[in-house]
Amino acid sequence: MTLRRIDCGFIPLVDSAPLIIARELGFAEEEGVDLVLHKEPSWAAVRDKLVLGQLDAAHLLAPVAIAMSMGLGGIAKPLDALSVLSVNGNVVGVSPQLAEKMRKTGEDLHLLDARSVGSALISSITEPLRVGVPFPFSMHAELLYYWFSVFGLRVPEQLAVRTVPPPLMADAIAAGEIDAFCVGEPWGSLAAEKGVAELVLPGCAIWQFAPEKVLAVRKGWAEREKDLTAALMRAVWRAARWLVDPSHPMTASEIVSAPPYLSLAPEAVERTLRGRIVRDSSGEEVAIPRLMEFFDCATTFPWRSQAAWIADRLARRMGFDRGDAIQIARSCFRPDLYRANLAPLGADMPGASEKVEGMLQGRIAVASANGEMFLGPDSFFDGSIFDPSA
Repeated sequence: MTLRRIDCGFIPLVDSAPLIIARELGFAEEEGVDLVLHKEPSWAAVRDKLVLGQLDAAHLLAPVAIAMSMGLGGIAKPLDALSVLSVNGNVVGVSPQLAEKMRKTGEDLHLLDARSVGSALISSITEPLRVGVPFPFSMHAELLYYWFSVFGLRVPEQLAVRTVPPPLMADAIAAGEIDAFCVGEPWGSLAAEKGVAELVLPGCAIWQFAPEKVLAVRKGWAEREKDLTAALMRAVWRAARWLVDPSHPMTASEIVSAPPYLSLAPEAVERTLRGRIVRDSSGEEVAIPRLMEFFDCATTFPWRSQAAWIADRLARRMGFDRGDAIQIARSCFRPDLYRANLAPLGADMPGASEKVEGMLQGRIAVASANGEMFLGPDSFFDGSIFDPSA
């Protein structure tokens, strides 16, 4: 069988695992695809190479796909998000000095209580908080902006936001260049192990089901390359399903951590895949429910309502018409392609392509093609509800 080549860019993060597994375990090859993975140094590099046609597809921050489609950041070029590669996976860390100030506020700093942790953090700063995020248009930034805005901060005006690559986040906080960060695991835990940061909150405590990375292509590519698109989506979906088998984290961590990809200790990757973080220099591991999701509860489905939430936040901040922004975002996430290309695999499909975000307090059964789908929880920490049709 002659394989058809797809050049796909990625950043060396744990949530690139579905692409790496698709290649290394042969899912792509079985679908007739030579999936060539290109490790890139920055999100800007991934974005620019994708829009300029040097890459066919990319592991991309969900807000970047929407921002680009809205004409924000770099080259204005509409993109399609074929599927979601990962949900959640971020952690918030602060310097040991700031952590000590937070403890003195008397707040109950429970690791999953975004309200008490946020209150303590806001009470502990006298100057704009210098916070590191991997990219301006990222779920890291959106989660922080949403979190802080609930406490009355004007965002981003009352924050000093710095762009810091994940592998350099520990160095930045150790050098005193930032006071806090929001970064994908295992980089937060690695900073905590070094004693230069303490983790105070996982991102899923702010929004329990936040789309983190997507499988993105240029607008129109999927229509021109229908068979190739279908093959790529099937390979990545199968890899995501393989990743959630509880017997696979050790094997997955050995593959993903290897030098061609993350170049990290397998133990750090496996810990993340098993949903555990290291909170501080004691090295004690803490289990976080749904720390990083690859497949369960329709993780891979490109919900247009999630895209609409991101677009609504961007529009508020950037002065765009919110209705126009939401319509652009809806066209960016492609449940139509997801349904058409994954139905032959027997993938269960939700009855709708968007939902009211924040409604689900727990895991519930919902109507689906196979009658086997569960969704939730997906709540926001402050109890907010986002209805994309309102």
